[in-house]
Amino acid sequence: MITKQKGTYDVYGDLAKKRMYVNDVLNALCEKFNYGYIETPVFEASELFHRGVGDTSDIVTKETYDFKDRGERSITLRPEGTAGVVRWFVENKLYGNMTDPVKVYYNQKMYRYERPQSGRNREFTQWGFEMFGSDSVEADAEVISLAYNAYKLLGLDDVKIKLNSLGDTESRNNYREVLINYFRPRINELCEDCQNRLEKNPLRILDCKVDADSEIIKNAPKTIDYLNEESKKRFERLQELLDLMDIPFEVDTNLVRGLDYYNHTVFEVVLGDSYALGGGGRYNGLVETLGGPSVPGVGFAMGYDRTILAMEENEVHIPINDSIDLYILAVSDTEKETAAYLTQDLRLNGFIVETDLMNKGLKGQFKSVDRFNAKYLIVLNDEDLAKNEVVLKDNKTKEEERLSLTDIVDYLDTHM
Repeated sequence: MITKQKGTYDVYGDLAKKRMYVNDVLNALCEKFNYGYIETPVFEASELFHRGVGDTSDIVTKETYDFKDRGERSITLRPEGTAGVVRWFVENKLYGNMTDPVKVYYNQKMYRYERPQSGRNREFTQWGFEMFGSDSVEADAEVISLAYNAYKLLGLDDVKIKLNSLGDTESRNNYREVLINYFRPRINELCEDCQNRLEKNPLRILDCKVDADSEIIKNAPKTIDYLNEESKKRFERLQELLDLMDIPFEVDTNLVRGLDYYNHTVFEVVLGDSYALGGGGRYNGLVETLGGPSVPGVGFAMGYDRTILAMEENEVHIPINDSIDLYILAVSDTEKETAAYLTQDLRLNGFIVETDLMNKGLKGQFKSVDRFNAKYLIVLNDEDLAKNEVVLKDNKTKEEERLSLTDIVDYLDTHM
């Protein structure tokens, strides 16, 4: 027997309905914020992620699915969404004559080779959005607002923003040197990954999962202490805007995010005190890194698995339709013919309708009525059909109504 690969899963039944509900909520919210939908290819040139995500990130060094295609080209399955969207932005030269920001959102499968655990799989769906063209603090606030309100609309009330600033290039470079000097004397006390990161990207040491509780990391210099005046004012202004928008936040100076392309604002949405649901920030140099001009960008991404798991653990009511509107029972050939066209007609008029396709007898079909939790049922019979009539029964009250075939739609419209 062939089974699914480790770290993947099939989506069907109630899980599929929950995911569709989340889809509907997020799609509607993005529409209100005027973000357009985008899909990018599931595989891209490996260079895109090595340059875009960063060679020092865990995603590129440990987790990407890389392979050679038949033309000996180096290909990588998409591990995150931002780099592909930036490639699209650059390839289509959307930076030309920008009078308004370009705002898009995606809802796509991602692939990372990591140890499967609760809320984290090798194949996973990520929802995210990106804004290009604006370097304003107001753009940062809008992105944070969209992320925060997405979780609120999904019923997760105890969410807040963890917020930090990495500053501009000058501030980040100064802080980088401070970190190297701080960690170097005790770097051997940290994990091998941290030792490798010291010279390449010391900020990633602060994001280490292995040594997260180490006093060395806890006592490391703070990013906000090394911001230049302009970066400091920007960060203060962002906090003022979030207060005005009534978005709860706390400053977390160890928050750097796991990807190399961030500068200035970085943030996470957390549930309770520490359960991270998603994160994002500003990446003003990424478009240029991937072959475009200097265009500012800011975005956010969240995983469906962790979000739905959090909704279930917090007993959020997720509306799932576990019933159908009508079941049509038929036995004879003429009854089945009527059932076929009547079922189609009612479906095209907006009703959820089932009929027997397994050649069951009436007893078996009545069992199907119960399994589908049908609100109404019609038992076709040739005598009624000769008069173009049916008897429609309310499966809950057991009340019956004799109707002409042409009146079924109006009746259901009135009573559903």
